[in-house]
Amino acid sequence: MQDILNRSGQIMVSLLDLTSLTGVETEADIEALCSRASGPCGQVAAICVFPRHLPWAKAGLKRRSLEGVGLATVVNFPGGDLDPAGSVREIEEALVLGATEVDLVFPYRAFLDGREKEVAKYLDACRGACPVLLKIILETGVLGSPEAIQAACSLAVDHGADFLKTSTGKAAVHATPEAARVMLQVIAQKGTPTGFKASGGLRTMADAQVYLDLAEEIMGKDWIGPHTFRFGASSLLDDILARTNSTESA
Repeated sequence: MQDILNRSGQIMVSLLDLTSLTGVETEADIEALCSRASGPCGQVAAICVFPRHLPWAKAGLKRRSLEGVGLATVVNFPGGDLDPAGSVREIEEALVLGATEVDLVFPYRAFLDGREKEVAKYLDACRGACPVLLKIILETGVLGSPEAIQAACSLAVDHGADFLKTSTGKAAVHATPEAARVMLQVIAQKGTPTGFKASGGLRTMADAQVYLDLAEEIMGKDWIGPHTFRFGASSLLDDILARTNSTESA
């Protein structure tokens, strides 16, 4: 049983975007985050921080020879404004600071207001400015209905999303299995190499396993990997290490 738990922990760590987005991080905080990017359960997929913290994160990972860990950041966060020029500028600045992945908040309020064509143009502008991995944060808790989530997912995929991501973690409702099912079904129906990221409210291995099970059910077990599936979390790693500690520390 412990061997199975350890293996599950290793898989989850390999899919983890280890995240710190409080807005008050110090250089020491980012250094501590980087120190956790590799450990007894393996190496995380990426570190996710605000753009201004990217140089600290890049240096911290380099000191540990963790060049394989992605440098993710957030753009249009958390408000999801319909401001293509502003978001393009943010993307360009993030790239200069070292971002290798961009998590971009979908203009969910404009979308709900029926401004789909404007949102499509926004996504095209951001995609054009972003040569690296682009994860679109849908804020599914605000989109609400399965129909709205499905339509937003479809639009995002059609306009260049490399990943569909559930939420910012700043709204009242975070990731839910119900929203994840809709998102994964859209990915399956589109047949594109689009990934899925569960973010917001994931704190335990049990939380994470729900989303892995959904992905396996809809996409198949072989589909799951860092290039197609991510968790965005700050505390999930704590639970993984606690639950696998008895064997790993022996």
